Amino acid sequence: MDEILRIDTVSQHDAFYHKENLHPLVSIMDFDGRVPEVYASKMNFGFYAVYLKEVMCGDLKYGKNTYDYQDRTLVFVAPGQIINVDINKDYKPQGYALLFHPDLIRGTSLGRHIGDYTFFSYQSNEALHLSERERKIVLDCFDKIGYELERGVDKHSKMLIVDNIELFLNYCIRFYDRQFITRNDANTDLLVQFEKLLNEYYQSDKPLTIGLPSVTWCAEQLNLSSNYFGDLIKKETGKTALEYIQSKITDVAKQKILDNRKTINEIAYELGFKYPQHFTRTFKKNTGYTPNEYRSLN
Repeated sequence: MDEILRIDTVSQHDAFYHKENLHPLVSIMDFDGRVPEVYASKMNFGFYAVYLKEVMCGDLKYGKNTYDYQDRTLVFVAPGQIINVDINKDYKPQGYALLFHPDLIRGTSLGRHIGDYTFFSYQSNEALHLSERERKIVLDCFDKIGYELERGVDKHSKMLIVDNIELFLNYCIRFYDRQFITRNDANTDLLVQFEKLLNEYYQSDKPLTIGLPSVTWCAEQLNLSSNYFGDLIKKETGKTALEYIQSKITDVAKQKILDNRKTINEIAYELGFKYPQHFTRTFKKNTGYTPNEYRSLN
């Protein structure tokens, strides 16, 4: 089993690439052919990292899937994620990185809302592909952060650096929204797969053996991270992934309720509910009727 190289601080990362560190909590890295101190196949960071790769440069993997970097691609890494790297040792990397430690944003607006940037928990095959114009916006944000680092620290530095990181991340939300739209055909295919997955789930014994289908389980079956899957379903349907699943369960429940040979309790267990009361609450929330009321009306 390969040993995991742990890099806890931004300063350590700069040193790892033989770069002068200008701030212990944040750095803009221009790789420009820089090679690391050692080549590690597995890495774990104690900080946030965003990589903009300018050319193809080998394989990077986190989550389940491998992603072959193309040019103008952004990949986001959150603290604690395990990154698997397979890079030709003769390759001289080209591109940029933004690195910032959680301590930098603690107590700021960005720190309070960092969880809203769900792409930090996407898998590597769900990377953000940039147009040339979007790439220029990204590099402009990086330049502004770099300018603050190079001019030295004063009482305005932290606010301006954090504000520019937040601006960059907000642009990334916009760019991902664009990517969801431009990949509409692929997204439609995924919705078809999701619907098929739920249909097959309720044609099997999984509700009795596993229980209710969870968002995490569905995402894993479709080889997606939970966050990317949830964001895509929300963009495409207007419903959260959980709401979509509950809507499907309700549709299946309606058909079963019409069979008077089964009790409501039996139907609840067949659907994967541990407790019939939970089924009754969920069904009423989605239809306005209890299962018994729905049966009597039909």
